[in-house]
Amino acid sequence: PFSSPSPQRAAAARERRNPGEKMAGAVAYEEQRRRQVEENRRKLDQLNLHHLSAALRDAAVAPRPSPVKSAKRKPRGPPPGDAPPRRSGRVASLPEQPNYRFEDTYADIEKKIRWGGSRTHSTRTDLIDRVYATEEARTYATDMAEELQAKLDPRHPSFVKPMTQSHVTGGFWLGLPKQFCTKYLPKRDEWITLVDEKGTESDSYYLARKWGLSAQWKAFAINHKLVDGDCLVFERIHQTRFKVHIIRQSSYYK
Repeated sequence: PFSSPSPQRAAAARERRNPGEKMAGAVAYEEQRRRQVEENRRKLDQLNLHHLSAALRDAAVAPRPSPVKSAKRKPRGPPPGDAPPRRSGRVASLPEQPNYRFEDTYADIEKKIRWGGSRTHSTRTDLIDRVYATEEARTYATDMAEELQAKLDPRHPSFVKPMTQSHVTGGFWLGLPKQFCTKYLPKRDEWITLVDEKGTESDSYYLARKWGLSAQWKAFAINHKLVDGDCLVFERIHQTRFKVHIIRQSSYYK
């Protein structure tokens, strides 16, 4: 028995037998395409799209003068001397901004001191001349302070306090040993008297809840020219009275 031919071979055989049938189909397709193109052109003519596209193209190509450039600016004369500075309407009602310039701030401070202000204020020179102790000098001052503490009257409680930048130049806050405060100092805020080695007395306010000296400690530190690395021995000679022994870190170099 013979096998049936494939569909591709059958179609090829039909084309060989009837070549005019394929040509007639192609002619009918071309005729239909031509009629569709003519119909589309007729619709475009009715909508005037050709004229509209040409007008847009000409408008895009033709340059137009800019209204900003064509406007003539009025010449500006110099503002009057007493005229206020121009400010935006959004910020005109805001308060004046604070001045953060370093030079102006310290110029005001120096002016106050020069006209009789307190000498305990820091000036620009104080910050520039800030002392940074070496580890050797700091250790030497601490060792000497501990030796001095060992020679004090044992009936007088005492403690050693090395000075850092926050104690003598920055925040001027002196934290005290918590264990010493809870055992020997008042349970409420109170003024404490500090007596230096020359017998000069200074008052400083003790904050019981924070275990430290706040108000007027800055005056004591500046008046005694304390610097980073110095070490102090606080000897309690009365309930709220301390004798302060100062060991200078500079003594390391002598």
